[in-house]
Amino acid sequence: MSVDRELDAADVRDPLLRDAYRRCRELNAEHGRTYYLATRLLHREQRPAVHALYGFARWADDVVDEVHDGRTARERAAGLSEVDRALTEGLEAGRSEHPVVAAVVDTARRYDIDRAHFTDFLHSMRMDLTVADYATYDDLAEYVHGSAAVIGLQVLPVLGTVVPRAEAEPAAAALGVAFQLTNFLRDVGEDLDRGRVYLPLDELAAFGVDRELLEWARRRDRTDPRVRKALAHQVARARSVYRQAEPGIAMLAPRSRPCVATAYRLYGRILDLIEDADYDVLSRRVVVSTGRRLAIALPALAKAAVARSA
Repeated sequence: MSVDRELDAADVRDPLLRDAYRRCRELNAEHGRTYYLATRLLHREQRPAVHALYGFARWADDVVDEVHDGRTARERAAGLSEVDRALTEGLEAGRSEHPVVAAVVDTARRYDIDRAHFTDFLHSMRMDLTVADYATYDDLAEYVHGSAAVIGLQVLPVLGTVVPRAEAEPAAAALGVAFQLTNFLRDVGEDLDRGRVYLPLDELAAFGVDRELLEWARRRDRTDPRVRKALAHQVARARSVYRQAEPGIAMLAPRSRPCVATAYRLYGRILDLIEDADYDVLSRRVVVSTGRRLAIALPALAKAAVARSA
């Protein structure tokens, strides 16, 4: 199996650890199709670490986000506290027996990932328990730092750089933010169903949009000219963050560039599809087709093969 070859290449021998890495890989494949496809372009020994970081983030996010599974807010908060406890104890001990945390703790140890990135991530997850919207972009930026920017910073040591890591960190953080802003735009309707709005309220108001109008459009499966203009403004911001992130691709180790360049293009394609749909993200969820994903990924696969042989 390919997963066993990846774990062998990464020198993961402990059976419990191998199971934890497998579980994280499953979470990545199930919930992050675009991201998972891009990771296939990495060297085998890199993939388990990236799966661990994504899988842990996805698992913690699900603890908070599954609002329709019958759990109360207090129960979800308790679940997140358990995630925090397991991670903190694991990072302090350098190992864990938890079926998901074991992999991310091992990855953090192997790549010397700053513990502050995990602290910031869990802070943003706690915000999801109590914060339903954000008055300004500066308010939203606090959440996005922990939920997205730090993911880019966590993954950076795994990818490697040809410049001092600190020089590449701003672009890595920006790419995480760009991906998150794209997710916010794609998932406006689904987030509304969870009671949340991840678009700055003051910027929506500038176009005559408020939560009530968004909810009305969601219920009616239709959009509104004011909503379209407001979303166009948010798409423009997301594109500007992508531009900030793009120079960072050349700062990565050559063998990692095809993966990140592919993720960059695939996520950017989501913004294209939102525009093509005339910003109708309240009655549908735009998805990059399998054919389009392959059309972008296959040339990158050839580049990755060249990078591996270099």
